[in-house]
Amino acid sequence: MKLLIRLLVAVLLLSACHSREKITILTTENASNRVRFGAEQLVKALEANNKYEVKLEKLGAEKIKGKAIVIGEQGDSVLVRWKKENLRGINDGELVGKEAFQIRSIGESILLVEGVDGSGALYGAIELTDQLKASGTIDYQQELVDAPEMVLRGACIGLQKTSYLPGRGVYEYPYTPENFPWFYDKELWIDYLDMLVNNRMNSLYLWNGHPFASLVKLEEYPFAVEVDDETFKKNEEMFRFITEEADKRGIWVIQMFYNIIVSKPFAEHYGIKTQDRSRPIIPYIADYTQKSIAAFIEKYPNVGLLVALGEAMSGEENDVQWFTETIIPGVKDGLKALGRTDEPPIILRAHDTNAPLVMEKALPLYHNLYTTHKYNGESLTTYQPRGPWTAIHKSLSSKGNIHISNVHILANLEPFRYGSPDFIQKSVQAMHDVHGANALHLYPQASYWDWPYTADKIEGDERLLQIDRDWIWYKAWGRYAWNCRRDRDEEIDYWSQLLGEEYGAGEEVGRQILTAYEEAGEIAPKLLRKFGITEGNRQTLLLGMFGSQLINPYKWRVYPGFHSSCGPLGEILIEYAEKEHKGLAHEGEIPPQLIAEVVEHGRRAVEAIDAAALQITSNESEFARLQNDIHSYQAFAQFFSEKVKAAMQVLEFKYSGDVADLEEALPHLEKSVLHYKELVALTKDSYWYANSMQTSMRRIPIGGDNGKNKHWSELLPHYEKELASFKRNITLLSDRDDGELPVQKGKPWENAAIDWKTEYPTFEVKSGQKVFSDSPSKITQMAEELSNLNGLLLSSEKLDEEGIKLEFTAKQPLKLVLGYFNTGDKHFLTPPTLETNAMGNMRGEAEVQLANAMQVEGMPPLNIHTYLFEAGENKLVLEDGKVLILGAIEADQEITSRDVGLIGDEQKVAVDWVFY
Repeated sequence: MKLLIRLLVAVLLLSACHSREKITILTTENASNRVRFGAEQLVKALEANNKYEVKLEKLGAEKIKGKAIVIGEQGDSVLVRWKKENLRGINDGELVGKEAFQIRSIGESILLVEGVDGSGALYGAIELTDQLKASGTIDYQQELVDAPEMVLRGACIGLQKTSYLPGRGVYEYPYTPENFPWFYDKELWIDYLDMLVNNRMNSLYLWNGHPFASLVKLEEYPFAVEVDDETFKKNEEMFRFITEEADKRGIWVIQMFYNIIVSKPFAEHYGIKTQDRSRPIIPYIADYTQKSIAAFIEKYPNVGLLVALGEAMSGEENDVQWFTETIIPGVKDGLKALGRTDEPPIILRAHDTNAPLVMEKALPLYHNLYTTHKYNGESLTTYQPRGPWTAIHKSLSSKGNIHISNVHILANLEPFRYGSPDFIQKSVQAMHDVHGANALHLYPQASYWDWPYTADKIEGDERLLQIDRDWIWYKAWGRYAWNCRRDRDEEIDYWSQLLGEEYGAGEEVGRQILTAYEEAGEIAPKLLRKFGITEGNRQTLLLGMFGSQLINPYKWRVYPGFHSSCGPLGEILIEYAEKEHKGLAHEGEIPPQLIAEVVEHGRRAVEAIDAAALQITSNESEFARLQNDIHSYQAFAQFFSEKVKAAMQVLEFKYSGDVADLEEALPHLEKSVLHYKELVALTKDSYWYANSMQTSMRRIPIGGDNGKNKHWSELLPHYEKELASFKRNITLLSDRDDGELPVQKGKPWENAAIDWKTEYPTFEVKSGQKVFSDSPSKITQMAEELSNLNGLLLSSEKLDEEGIKLEFTAKQPLKLVLGYFNTGDKHFLTPPTLETNAMGNMRGEAEVQLANAMQVEGMPPLNIHTYLFEAGENKLVLEDGKVLILGAIEADQEITSRDVGLIGDEQKVAVDWVFY
């Protein structure tokens, strides 16, 4: 009996083998790596299908027998010959545009997949592969012509970490197995590159502060290399492997770097810092950088460069000089060594530089220049961009070069899953129609600083990979970068079917999951664009915001241009409250509308995802994590909504002085804490962190120094304390008989001993005192905290024209006290801005310690910042602009941050003290 069963199985298998359709895949003898790769991928898909018996052969002169697919490039001489013999009487139009392809039937049994170039033929083969996966068969009767809208479509990986390395600054991470073990994982690279090509992406950006010291050696600067010989060889091997594998898939690898950053051993050799924003261009640094670029271009000829002039250098003249006299000559030197006369693209990043000016000066020297700029800054906030940031995009895209839109960091989306095809499609349309961009540079959806892992906490020591968890993020951006004009109804069907298949539940359930993605996808963008302090790394939206940040945002230094650029016309909370008080008409998006909308988005998203949950049959664990994210978004929307309702009542109190307004705010603040507790419960065992950059760069809602305050459970006690303080202050205010607001006073700070190595005179910080040697302007009012200080009497004109370099000796750790005038006037020094200077809080200087802390005759309001210095010899270098050096205080004394309220009579005093 057993023998009979075996015979029957063998017969059935033999019968199945004979019943499989035979198909031949043909490429020419001239086929490029990309054509061959596309053909091989199609062969694998056909073999996995089990319906086909597949052969891969060369296209020859003999007639093709049976079913076949011919894959080749338009200009291939062998293919041209074959077409002449086989396409008689058939119109054979020319393909137009890079990466274009056509799939056409030749009779009943032959398909021709023809690309205008190797990438086009590759994408044609992938299109057939996708058709096979979707329908299970090959359609031999089709006519399809397709080409991408965007010239470059790419994603990036940061060779960065969640925290700084010992003795190093931001972005400074050598390529080593200790820092980046995943960099040496070839299987992971293959998976990632396959993901890119399957999503029709053709570029890969690698971000690092100074990669050259890990990848090239220079005879003149042997000490600059910062990895050992064994690691250097591994880096060479891996970089060649990555670029070769990428090239097969039509992917251009682009190495990004910052200026001016040098390697740690190079800096130690010359006794300088690795990065110093105030440093001028030093000849030996320029020579080292130029030679490094030349060696890189010569050694890795298939790799491009993305240049970030900003952050680690400053000044428009320096930017122009560095780009035209160091970077471009370095590229040319490398090309000359290779004997090349072509110009590979150089991408100029517009961040923190005058990119139009740099382009104007550079184009006569080098023609093949691309530009790139952040789409919504460092978040995803709108598909209706406008304002000054849009003007930058338009000015760059109007020059005739290719302009790249960079979807950057996604600080407001960390760490929950995000995959709204509708929002993404409209965003790509805005890139084309509003910004004039024709290329995409895409960041990971979350956990950029923790690549390749996500923040999800799962059982055991295993970590989820971003390319697995966030597949819909890459697929959606890739799909619309290829074609953003797809019909909306057809797209709903497409994504519904795809999501249904992903979770084994059918198209209707897939539609429910799509609804959940798209409803939840509106929450973070809407909230940040009208309530946030910044779109950048400085703020982690999904950890929440404090009441003071909502009702007195400018104390927290709202990033200039943010609200007017990153969303449609509307009003931020303080504007809305003022108009309400004055009875003025509102315009655009307003706070009550937005908080009602996000709560409704959360409700609909949860309703859809919970309905879908009943029918999930595959990927159940991942679906459960997605469902938890959707519930987390709802809890966050409810928390934020109640917080804003409370803030609106506090702002009403600002104008009325009626305690009843605060009493009406209290239930909303209490509800907000309850919803936050729900959020903590949802994330406690599901996430390691909310934000992947766990450094002093993170300031909103609270400082992230030393990896702290990165989880909702850490923030909850702060929100509970805020609620308790609010209740206490209502009681204190209710007990007052005069009906006046309590006046908050500060305690004078303790002076620290300091030896100024300068001849500048000092002055006592007090009312009636001049603050500049060449100006009659005197202090009229000031915070009590400043009353013991002794400042430096400097020339306002010299500060405005030259800036200042101060050297001093500290006998113990101390903090310098600086007064920054709160204005956008270019004659006043801008305080440290983390959005453009990632090193801008290394001494705690980015925080406003006292807002509106001094009034000086004829001057704007003044904010107090402090700079921490250790004992010993120190130096402070400030760029040009008026600023006050008000003295030094002991480093360890407690400072209570507050808004002192010394502003013009026409402005109401801030009332954020009710939250303290």
